Amino acid sequence: MEIFRYFSGTFWSTEIWLPPNTTWADMAPGSRPNVNHADAIDLLWVLPLSMLLIVIRYFVETYCLLPIGKCLGVKSSKSKPPNPNQTLEKAYNKNQRLNKKTIIGLAKQVDLTERQIERWWRLRRAQDKPSTLIKFSDSFWKMLYYTYSFSYGVSALWKKPWFWDFNSIWYGYPHHSIDNDIWWYCLITMAYYFGLSLTHLFDYKRKDFWQLFIHHIVTVSSLAISWASNLHREGAVTILAHDSVDILLEFERDNRSSASEASDD
Repeated sequence: MEIFRYFSGTFWSTEIWLPPNTTWADMAPGSRPNVNHADAIDLLWVLPLSMLLIVIRYFVETYCLLPIGKCLGVKSSKSKPPNPNQTLEKAYNKNQRLNKKTIIGLAKQVDLTERQIERWWRLRRAQDKPSTLIKFSDSFWKMLYYTYSFSYGVSALWKKPWFWDFNSIWYGYPHHSIDNDIWWYCLITMAYYFGLSLTHLFDYKRKDFWQLFIHHIVTVSSLAISWASNLHREGAVTILAHDSVDILLEFERDNRSSASEASDD
């Protein structure tokens, strides 16, 4: 317990996060009658909001995006599965990486050549990959969210004087009031990435699985810290820049999926 208190006190040191002669008590909600500081207790809203976004995603993908993908000719079927083989299946589940030593050992156990084992392995590995339609739907949902988030962010930040003069973002810090639109903007973004962290564990496995998972966790943590430090102005501007890039990224992924299917036809 003492170690935890030490690290917690060191991490949240006022010398790191706050201007001189300022304490965390100075930023507590209600500490100043004319300032509406961000309240750390509001971070609890992230969990129910993330659950709501997950439900919305399910219905949008199931009843809108998957049908759209099919209309565009995006394939939903996977490649041909390999012939059933319990020995090879057991070896595959144990270690999906195939090397020369493993091939030779398996060839002695089953009545197949080394080349046939390699082909079986490729077909089996392809079964673990999602169909192009699933990838299309996933990217389409993310593109829709980022488009909404970016549009809302522009609408919310456009009328903020400090948005047009980044130096003024710091004027008067940490006693910045948080408006309702920025409150929703930051919390919904945290909820979105928190939800992505949860669904990422159950969605199809990507090559960059751990990189993306760490990215989601770092994003949520960074936004939570900026909220607790009343750095919501900086957080909102960062979210806007982040979303503007992600819209193009997901659009390119969707375009690549539909284009690859068209070329196959």
